Amino acid sequence: MDKIKVLLVEDEETLAMIIKDTLEGQSFIIHTAADGEEGLRLFFDLRPDVLVADVMMPRMDGFEMVRRIRQTDKHTPVLFLTARSAINDVVEGFELGANDYLKKPFGMQELIIRIKALAGKAFNFTEPAPKEVTDFEIGNYRFNPVTQRLSYTGTGAAPHADTEMELSHRESEILKRLCENRNQVVNTQNVLLDLWGDDSFFNSRSLHVFITKLRHKLAQDDRIRIVNVRGIGYKLIV
Repeated sequence: MDKIKVLLVEDEETLAMIIKDTLEGQSFIIHTAADGEEGLRLFFDLRPDVLVADVMMPRMDGFEMVRRIRQTDKHTPVLFLTARSAINDVVEGFELGANDYLKKPFGMQELIIRIKALAGKAFNFTEPAPKEVTDFEIGNYRFNPVTQRLSYTGTGAAPHADTEMELSHRESEILKRLCENRNQVVNTQNVLLDLWGDDSFFNSRSLHVFITKLRHKLAQDDRIRIVNVRGIGYKLIV
């Protein structure tokens, strides 16, 4: 297997050097940046296999850097390093398109395993064949997973209701799977392994938060339900 090219964006110089020295002895090529602005520039210059980024950084934080990257690059795996463990902080990272997170302090072996897992998904990635129809009709809604837009097409909307919403990367990926399997159960474990990289209880809670957000956004059509099939997964019913 070719060496895995990693861009590490970390403002703690000592930690960055420890990670670089350790991983370069483990079949990785490591490039480093000290803040989000430098990381953003290097990302598009280097096109790494995996991006590893701290959340709290000067000049531009990790969330903003990844938000800008995901505007044009939807597929390069992203691993956040963070001292913040609140559920809302983690969910925000996943909404922006992160694939995994690792809480500081962490062991180097765990970091290596997670990067290799993400790189394996990247190397196995192939662009799906283009389809003639990209939109899904969900009751009085139309959903385009390419543009990540959900539009309300019915009448009688609430006075201040949004008629078009831009979904986050994570919301769009979850809704796409529900639409592709309409009236069938989408297995929770499969979604977590595909989008999060593991099916831990904490990630399962994050998925539930996204499901709740999607329910609110589809609430203008009372024929639509996303039901929880306990212990198995979720089902989109229209």
